[in-house]
Amino acid sequence: MLDHTDLQILEELSKNSRITMKELGEKVHLTSPAASARVAKLEDSGIIEAYTIRINDVRMGFYIHAFITIFTQDTNHRPFLSFTDAQKDFVIQNYKISGDGCYLLECKFQSNETMNTFLEALNQYANYKLSIVINKNT
Repeated sequence: MLDHTDLQILEELSKNSRITMKELGEKVHLTSPAASARVAKLEDSGIIEAYTIRINDVRMGFYIHAFITIFTQDTNHRPFLSFTDAQKDFVIQNYKISGDGCYLLECKFQSNETMNTFLEALNQYANYKLSIVINKNT
């Protein structure tokens, strides 16, 4: 069970995973060895799975952010999944969903032409509904 201090640690690490244990300890009112021990416990228990960076896709040249609802035509999804696995440059996440559709792809594209090429290839494996992100509220 997580206590208030653990939740504070997770919040601080979510803001800046590169924070030093000394700085983290100061923010959550612990010594740096105590903060380090708490973080190790959160890692060992699987609550903290990984540390990562956030990349600005627009500055990397990916100007289109899209969600694509996938409607598979066959019960064998392996060809579709193989296709999406090979499209790592464009597919950010691939979620298996219930409700409207079978999968939800979160994708990024450099241009409408790149997106169109991707969608034409996707059409060999599934039907889809495209939604383009206009703005991300943070």
